[in-house]
Amino acid sequence: MDRFLVTGALGSLVGKRGGEANPEDPAGRRGEESSRKRPRAETLPNAGPLASPTWRHIRAEGLSCDYTVLFGKAEADKIFQELEQGVEYFTGSKYVWYPPACSSELPCFTCTGALARVQVFGKWHSVPRKQATYGNAGLTYTFSGLTLSPKPWIPVLEHVRDRVSVATGETFNFVLVNRYKDGCDHIGEHRDDERELAPGSPIASVSFGACRDFFFRHKDSRGKKPSRKVEVVRLQLAHGSLLLMNHPTNTHWYHSLPVRKKILAPRINLTFRKILPIKK
Repeated sequence: MDRFLVTGALGSLVGKRGGEANPEDPAGRRGEESSRKRPRAETLPNAGPLASPTWRHIRAEGLSCDYTVLFGKAEADKIFQELEQGVEYFTGSKYVWYPPACSSELPCFTCTGALARVQVFGKWHSVPRKQATYGNAGLTYTFSGLTLSPKPWIPVLEHVRDRVSVATGETFNFVLVNRYKDGCDHIGEHRDDERELAPGSPIASVSFGACRDFFFRHKDSRGKKPSRKVEVVRLQLAHGSLLLMNHPTNTHWYHSLPVRKKILAPRINLTFRKILPIKK
């Protein structure tokens, strides 16, 4: 994946952007520094001054992402435990799958009233992860055929959201939480292109727990007979890391978290979004 990296090394959170590459960096090794500016260090309530993170910029045709390790191990461990104790996940729901009338290899879902099971060719299966939504009052978000109102923010999610906002200069009013109990839990190829998303707004993906592979596949290279061949972009999302998916990434690229049976530890992923309020 080195060929997609166009920025300097990802070292400690303290230091200048760019610099010599770190061979243990899960997002890659070498490249040139981007001209994109990031906010200076700021101070959050109940926290000391924050050093400006060191970013890696990942670029391909129609793909623009920025990656950093935003939380040190001790803080990331603490946040992970607070998420384990505080997040309330959906339970007891069902999806029905209908073969799509398109060339996509992915299933199309319609909701039958709940959120934890899926029916594929007449057989029920558990959704291979746990999910929850939190956000500002008055918002709704639709995915996989369901329109949901998020639960009110809890302190740990507000803390992570605010740190992400300081690091990126972006504001977010909604988060989708996915918990993967081990490497058998996964998510298939999809795009975060729901109509409620503010046009052109980035999506911030923050990971805690087990380091997992993360793939981007161009829309033209999907299926049994792709219209052209575009190389897959492969990343590893580390404990405490932030991946900022900028526009127009979700227009052209699908992403997934594939099965990795050797991974035995859990992972929690937070994807922060900016959702347009309901028009009354």
